[in-house]
Amino acid sequence: MARDPYQELGVARTTSADDIRKAFRKLAKANHPDTNPGNKEAEERFKRVSAAFDVVGDEVKRRKFDAGEIDADGRETSRGFGGGGGPWGQPGAGFGGGPQRGPNRNESFEGVDLGDILGEMFGGRGQGSRASGAGGGFGGFSQRGADVRARLEVDLLDAIRGGKRRIAFSDGRTIDVIIPKGAQDGQTLRLKGQGSPGRSGPGDAFIELAVQTHPVFRKEGDFLVMDLPIAAYDAVLGGKVEAPTPDGPVTLTVPKGANTGSRLRLKGKGLNDSQGRRGDLFARLVVVLPDKPDAELEAFAEAWRQKRPYAPRRRG
Repeated sequence: MARDPYQELGVARTTSADDIRKAFRKLAKANHPDTNPGNKEAEERFKRVSAAFDVVGDEVKRRKFDAGEIDADGRETSRGFGGGGGPWGQPGAGFGGGPQRGPNRNESFEGVDLGDILGEMFGGRGQGSRASGAGGGFGGFSQRGADVRARLEVDLLDAIRGGKRRIAFSDGRTIDVIIPKGAQDGQTLRLKGQGSPGRSGPGDAFIELAVQTHPVFRKEGDFLVMDLPIAAYDAVLGGKVEAPTPDGPVTLTVPKGANTGSRLRLKGKGLNDSQGRRGDLFARLVVVLPDKPDAELEAFAEAWRQKRPYAPRRRG
């Protein structure tokens, strides 16, 4: 049996959900197999903290664990089951003489899945009868594996261009997730057959994408925007400058008299819309003076101020 998930994550039972999530991220980052290649100890530690977070990082599972309804491995406990004479917890309901009552397909005792219990008692006969649809057995119980859910942080450029990221589940499995072009923050990907195993097949995995902020590019509505520093002489005289884009650097022409706040459009270098069409990237110009004082520039500016004073207006 796994350790207490709170102890595994190094948090108290009263710790908030946000702080539990922070503790998990810190431990997962430190022990992830990709950052510790060949380190079996770190790999095992990563599996344990992932399994712990799978329990207390989920609001429903955490509540059930705190109430003693599931154990540290996320398995339902059997408290409250039985009591009576027969296997259904009622006198006279055994498998000998007298009236017998088969279980209702939706029936459960304190959260115990009767389908799983019957499968264990009769070596999976419930599965066979359910698959065949024949009567007389213990058919009708769903024994498909549980679905699993995970959150995957995705770089903005991968969301725009598409990519591949590896994700690890609490049971130690790792799979490569294909990030589709134009992926959106909060979008959920369904990976069929990648959930928990079950007698009639595995469940599915649902991966929620969390698109991260980028140091250069930012979203403004349906557009992608960046700040592009330019020299003062290029702003006055015009010129060609190199500009980054999600697809690599390009050369832009800065018009004469450009000012901070002026925008240049780069067609087809922005975000994807719902139809998969690529939008535009806007470069917001930012006029930048030299880092060190320049005597010649200062003298020119002083003469300009004396001969041609002007009141600058605010520009967006």
